[in-house]
Amino acid sequence: MVTEKVKKELEMLKRHLIILKYVVENEPIGILKLAEETGIPSHKVRYSLRVLEQEGLIAASAPGAVTTERTGSFLEDLDHAIDQLRDMIDGLKELKVEG
Repeated sequence: MVTEKVKKELEMLKRHLIILKYVVENEPIGILKLAEETGIPSHKVRYSLRVLEQEGLIAASAPGAVTTERTGSFLEDLDHAIDQLRDMIDGLKELKVEG
């Protein structure tokens, strides 16, 4: 179903944000510690770390993942970005599709 794809993307976004939260609060932190602390399987932690690194929000270091100079501004804008997503979802509710 079309909505399942969006649901999976939102679940993945949530996982990325959970990982980012733990990095911010516990840096430097490694994959195994992140998996243990979050309950997220290590292969999914590894993927989230890779995505966050590609976005420039974290960096790899010998003792573990650390934040970057971009992390702060991303976190400052996060509430606004989430509000925009919520507005988009609310707009979908307003569509009346007759069947």
